[in-house]
Amino acid sequence: MTELAIKADGLGKKYKIGASVAQHDSVRDMLQSVGKKLLKPNKQKESGEFWALRNASFEINRGENVGIIGLNGAGKSTLLKILSQIVTPTEGHATIQGRLGALLEVGTGFHQELTGRENVFLYGSILGMSREEVEQKFDRIVDFSEIADFIDTPVKRYSSGMYVRLAFAVAAHLDPDILLLDEVLAVGDFSFQKKCMDFAKSLEKQGSTILFVSHNMFSIKTMCPRVIYLKKGEVVFDGPTDEGLRIYEADSRLAQSPWFQSEGGQAPAITFTDIQLLDRSGTEKTVFEFGEQMTVRIRYQTSRAVQKPDIRIGINRADEIHCCSFSTSSDEIDLPMIDGEGEIEMVTPALELVSDQYTTTIAVRENDHQICSQLGATFHIRHPVYQSNAFGVFHQSGEWRLNAMKNGLAQTTVAKAE
Repeated sequence: MTELAIKADGLGKKYKIGASVAQHDSVRDMLQSVGKKLLKPNKQKESGEFWALRNASFEINRGENVGIIGLNGAGKSTLLKILSQIVTPTEGHATIQGRLGALLEVGTGFHQELTGRENVFLYGSILGMSREEVEQKFDRIVDFSEIADFIDTPVKRYSSGMYVRLAFAVAAHLDPDILLLDEVLAVGDFSFQKKCMDFAKSLEKQGSTILFVSHNMFSIKTMCPRVIYLKKGEVVFDGPTDEGLRIYEADSRLAQSPWFQSEGGQAPAITFTDIQLLDRSGTEKTVFEFGEQMTVRIRYQTSRAVQKPDIRIGINRADEIHCCSFSTSSDEIDLPMIDGEGEIEMVTPALELVSDQYTTTIAVRENDHQICSQLGATFHIRHPVYQSNAFGVFHQSGEWRLNAMKNGLAQTTVAKAE
């Protein structure tokens, strides 16, 4: 018989927006609320209620790896905070079977004025370890974190990457039956991320349960055979990862770009109704190999004729670094006018972007004035070596020349990747 690790029954969390009555989910919240009252004693008017999570029900068996996905504000972090008992649900209840470790936010459980050494004991006690247990595992925790030189430095001087290293090291050595991870691996370098992923896989082999929140769908696909998709605080899908990612990515497509404002609040002259990313064989997919070409197929609809449009397709990395753009104007493609409904295709050159997650952007300029801007589809570039933390945005092989002296003679060696 399969053993349950987590059972959620109708979980919901409601917050009051602009409420004069304080909501204390933790002691820290209460102290912050008192401080704000002392500084700003004027009462605020209540303006309504907001359900961050509503009617979330599911069961997770021991040994399962489950990804929690959804757009920003979908309720993912709220769900994990309820499961880790940091936040009390407004309705419903959750049952946890086993020792639980959680790594939810950078620095959660750390005291800024204490050193790394002191925070290891503090955070360990918060996670449920005795002092004797922490002492036994202390050297292993520090070795895993790779910040031994700074262990007696106050953590207020730590970078976000150092926070994550130390916090993950403590949580890892809790030997948890259940581990909750909330986007924490987005911080830090690739080698440590891989170390954490390898550790998570070792937990899986031991029969532990992992809930993993991430916006990196490649990581979700790699780690989790099952996903729970949250949308506006509710569970809209619970099942196989590939199917869940298709639904999620369809919902994510063609959102209005947050940086674009149409004139007078009017609808733009052109909008894009669908976007597909295809390989050279015409197969739609979201994971491309390094050096592979990609076809971007866009369907559009106009509210009026657009004269001499310049259609631009950009690629942004997950950290919002703009990597490159393709433009009909700069490529000297003459489009006198587009009107009605239609389809545009653009085939990229070999994409030598390093391994990471990327999002396409689509914009249209008319007479050198931007009239439309939308976010497109998300995709991933895969390569085992060329990672963004080490290689930046793209990688191309160079020609190397070695000039050396051997036995009093000058020798030159030239090498170039094939």
